[in-house]
Amino acid sequence: MGAILQSLAKTVVASLVLLILLILVIAWLGGLAQFGSMPWLQFFFFRWLHVLSGVMWIGLLWYFNFVQMPSMPKIPDDQKPAVSKVIAPAALFWFRWAALSTVVTGLMVAGMNTLPALSFQKGFVAIGIGMWLALIMAFNVWFIIWPNQKRALGIVQVDADTKAKSARTAMLTSRLNTLFSVPMLYMMVAQSHGGL
Repeated sequence: MGAILQSLAKTVVASLVLLILLILVIAWLGGLAQFGSMPWLQFFFFRWLHVLSGVMWIGLLWYFNFVQMPSMPKIPDDQKPAVSKVIAPAALFWFRWAALSTVVTGLMVAGMNTLPALSFQKGFVAIGIGMWLALIMAFNVWFIIWPNQKRALGIVQVDADTKAKSARTAMLTSRLNTLFSVPMLYMMVAQSHGGL
């Protein structure tokens, strides 16, 4: 077990194998009457990937807002490059691609099930609000936060004033996404669980 858990790749593969085994056991016990049906496959390949991507996206959003940003003033100046040159760029890579994956898989699910949500048709208002909030947030990630973070982290070279302004813009937009994330998550879950 130690050999598996020491490698992230092996841990992820083992997690997927465990998931498949659990699904097969449930199906064997008769708990998945629809196992192999198109709705179940759509759930597995699209909705589950949508949720998985969303967990990574919002998890990283909250990491930046609840952990990294508040901790930066407490880190000695000589140690800050470890965050700004190594950790932040890696986290931002997963952050922006998780945002894109969440949107793409979410639109796939919407295309299969709840496309009226984008126009707030009756019965789809909660998911529609959640979808539009998520689309705004994803736009912010790719077109405001990421370009400004590239300048703030020195990935793109700019003068000190532009770097400071870019850091502030990225921070405020990230906070806006954090503000949107709580109602967005509620609306997404409320649609299928009767919360509205």
